[in-house]
Amino acid sequence: MKVWSSLLGSLGAVAVLFAILSFLVQLLSGPVLIWDELIWSIGNLVVGLVLLGVALFSNLEAFRERMRTGEARRAGKYGTSAVASAGLMIALLGLLAFLSTRYHTQWDWTTSKEHSLSSQTEQLLAGLETDLEITGVYSPLAAVPAKELVERYRLASERVKVEWVDPERQPGRLADLGILPERLQGGLLHVELGAESVDVRELGESELTNAILKLTRQERKKVVFVVGHNERPIEGDGADAAEGYAFAREALANENYQVETLLLASAGDVPEDADVAILAGPTRPLLEVEHAALRRYVERGGSLLIMIDPRAKTDLYPALAEWGVEVGEDVVVDLVGGMVGTPTTPFAKDFGPHPITDALRGFTIFEFARSVKPAPAAHGAFQSLVRTGKDSWAETDLERLEAKGEVGFDPEDGAGPVTLAVAGTLSLAAAEPEDEAGDPPQARIVVVGDADFASNQLLGAYVNRDFFVNSVNWLLGDVESISIRPKTGVPSRLQLTTENFLDLRYASLFVLPEAIAVLGVIAWWRRRRAPGR
Repeated sequence: MKVWSSLLGSLGAVAVLFAILSFLVQLLSGPVLIWDELIWSIGNLVVGLVLLGVALFSNLEAFRERMRTGEARRAGKYGTSAVASAGLMIALLGLLAFLSTRYHTQWDWTTSKEHSLSSQTEQLLAGLETDLEITGVYSPLAAVPAKELVERYRLASERVKVEWVDPERQPGRLADLGILPERLQGGLLHVELGAESVDVRELGESELTNAILKLTRQERKKVVFVVGHNERPIEGDGADAAEGYAFAREALANENYQVETLLLASAGDVPEDADVAILAGPTRPLLEVEHAALRRYVERGGSLLIMIDPRAKTDLYPALAEWGVEVGEDVVVDLVGGMVGTPTTPFAKDFGPHPITDALRGFTIFEFARSVKPAPAAHGAFQSLVRTGKDSWAETDLERLEAKGEVGFDPEDGAGPVTLAVAGTLSLAAAEPEDEAGDPPQARIVVVGDADFASNQLLGAYVNRDFFVNSVNWLLGDVESISIRPKTGVPSRLQLTTENFLDLRYASLFVLPEAIAVLGVIAWWRRRRAPGR
């Protein structure tokens, strides 16, 4: 009895001690209490008090008496069970070994699923109407990584036909493929669809999928970036900097889109062959002729992607309000769901139902963003694309934020969740003739309260690239292209939100030490019960 009482009493004391310590640390850490940690503290306290009560008032003498009887019977029962379990395990392993010779499967346990085909690739292969022929031209040793890549495509679609050519032993096949031996440079994949073909020299799903996409997409649509108002550069000086848009341009080019810049004041109008116009973070007012050009473009059913940073000195706000988009004069703050130490860099994964976001799984990350939400308007119908968590808000005291770096929720601030991007369609009085159905042309518009999310620094983070390119796909009407793009190999990094950091801190300070303390008590108790003590 005394032995069991000492065990239960010690465990109860450990639970109560850690409950008190964890609650004190939460109080000293700040005004924000994490509910999961509070539940843990309360649960520890309740369990500890119960164990202490049982240790004080229970008589465990009968349990010790039962421990003295039936040892031989139990040993025989447990021994037989162990032998039967071992035999069953051996049989199962033998069966699995046999099945492994008949069936082949693979698992991708990398954090970003780098060795699995993306949904874009799978959709592309599923839509093939004719056979896609992939010819690998490599020496036997150099062909190993290429075969691993191409095999995923072959297993994904019956339309994919694969052939391997050794350039040293089959020089005649090089001539048939139109490949000069001096330009082989170690090997390549010759991809052919119908009468069109393309050579892929760099191995990777992104390169191979883009080659297939170019073969299947006959028409090249044009995307223009409006310049002249301090927008993010896509070429020239600053394009390759952290704030530049060189990677964004490359991402659109990989979709087989034609990407150009447009000086609207010089052109006088958005070109007729421009399928979408992008304003990437303008910070200067537009000329009246430029406003008129954009309005004419919208009237004839054009598509716009507008990204506006907080406090940007642009004059697009009246036009956006008329179309049905309200841009807040604020900065989005998230103390719990933002990056550790940087609450103005929020993570967001609350995606609204829309073709742009339906396939997205994961976080988007924004840096110094403003709120953007639908507003009542006669012309447009917009809906939210992505929102921050419930613990965020739209900080309106920008002077305090800039001068002191301080934030705090006030009644005039917009409570979370906060919308960061919207998309919608609108119809204006068009000068162009109506379409065949008699309806006026409908323009498509996407507005994002941040231009940093698509910059070189953040485009490759989380699902930012897919969110950006999916937005352009939808604006262009390429709904079938909206998906998750092929991954690029990146080192695995642990990037924590504030909530993740608090959970990790709590686990390291209390959960793991308490588990060690419990194991220590049990070890102490067992040693006390050992013979001779």
